[in-house]
Amino acid sequence: MLKKKFRLKKYSAFIATYKLNNLLCDKNICIYVGKEKTDYSQPTKFAFVVAKKVHKRAVKRNRIKRLMRESVRQIIFTNDFNFIHNYISVIFVARKNSLNASFSDISCSVQNLLKEKCCN
Repeated sequence: MLKKKFRLKKYSAFIATYKLNNLLCDKNICIYVGKEKTDYSQPTKFAFVVAKKVHKRAVKRNRIKRLMRESVRQIIFTNDFNFIHNYISVIFVARKNSLNASFSDISCSVQNLLKEKCCN
């Protein structure tokens, strides 16, 4: 589980991140990235979204969220991607293919999308 200071919770923050439309997609996950920071004392906030269209059972949706959350947690605390701290918020949205994906698949998708965002 991510620490509270890393969680994006406010509805207005979600809307602001979605409106920027900084979107990158993979076969398993899509990432919405917020504005770049001006004040680096605040931590980057992360959110994980799995729509009911992916699967109607909450157990399946929560499993996907747990996998994404764990892969991001490992990235944050090993400091593999320092550039991720340049953004105010990051929202991870699961796609239908992520239902059958393993942890390694989800982790690779997250890492590849974050690397791709860094290079742009």
